[in-house]
Amino acid sequence: MAFNSSVVANATAHTFTPAAPPRIFEGAYSDDQHARVLDVVRRNGPWKLILAENFSTPEEVIATTSGTIPEGITLTWDMIGLNPVFRGYLARNGTCFYPEIEDAFFNKKFLDMARAYAGAKYAKPEMMLFNIQGPTPIGGPPHLDGTDFRGISMDNTPLWLLLTMAKSRLFERWRIKKTQVVAWYYQGKIGGGFNCWPNGAAAEPLQINAPMWGRAVVVENETMFHHGQACGPVAKRRPQGMDITSTFGADPADPTGWQIETFGKVIQKVPAEEMRLLLHWDSIVYHDDEELRTALEHKDDITQEMAINILIADMKKNGVAFEEPSDPLHDNAFVGLLSQVYDIGVPTNVPADAVDEAA
Repeated sequence: MAFNSSVVANATAHTFTPAAPPRIFEGAYSDDQHARVLDVVRRNGPWKLILAENFSTPEEVIATTSGTIPEGITLTWDMIGLNPVFRGYLARNGTCFYPEIEDAFFNKKFLDMARAYAGAKYAKPEMMLFNIQGPTPIGGPPHLDGTDFRGISMDNTPLWLLLTMAKSRLFERWRIKKTQVVAWYYQGKIGGGFNCWPNGAAAEPLQINAPMWGRAVVVENETMFHHGQACGPVAKRRPQGMDITSTFGADPADPTGWQIETFGKVIQKVPAEEMRLLLHWDSIVYHDDEELRTALEHKDDITQEMAINILIADMKKNGVAFEEPSDPLHDNAFVGLLSQVYDIGVPTNVPADAVDEAA
């Protein structure tokens, strides 16, 4: 597939701004709620890498971020770089998987915050996940969270396609509006905060820095570039032996400790004080009755086939030369082409990492 580099995407990174500036607050969860969530995480692990949870191939990762694949190069996971950040889901599609934390998911305080932030009449809790890690490099390039559309979502569509749709700005008519509450629990002394670009990629980033024990932000992460800061001792941020199959779970020899395993071998022990836990609560918001009815009655849903056809038509209109794939959802060359055509760029003014005081 050939790509004409003079063709540009329909949007650029600086056009992505959230519905409102992030709203920072403290004490996201009660001590009891946090303890119960942490117990769920300990008892139900080990947990997969975020990359393993969301992507089947390295090409799909490239399609969600920014950049190009040099011609003739076959990507491998080693080229992508495996950050030791792991993920699990606590609730999806409005269903909490663990009854002991239902009060944390069906959260009246968060629903009130979501409605106020979005200026919406209605809000419903949709999903809750966690990221868990020990010492880790910066959380990759600034990125946008996966966007859902009426008719297609992460439950039935690859994340790379959803993000390509979002970056193209061709599908705003179908985009599901969401508001998140993201909270952090981290006792480490080095980094561990959050960088975001609420005024667009070209503007100065907002840094939410440690202490991060129950600190939280109300935000719209599908339309705001962001990433996690590096955390923990520099020498421990890239454990030897990482693989796409590596997992993170409770250390059976330490009631508060954690460990990373690869093929059954422990490659790193993580003490409680170096573990960083992110809790991401997600709600769908509806600004008025008509928006709610359109969603509930499926008046105007989109399908995967429609989405692919819209992207293909847009590329043809813009003079992109390519062969139409027979299986577009699983064609690595087509995925790579989309990552180039709809490469909107990312913020380049990334703040420096926090490092060891003695370094």
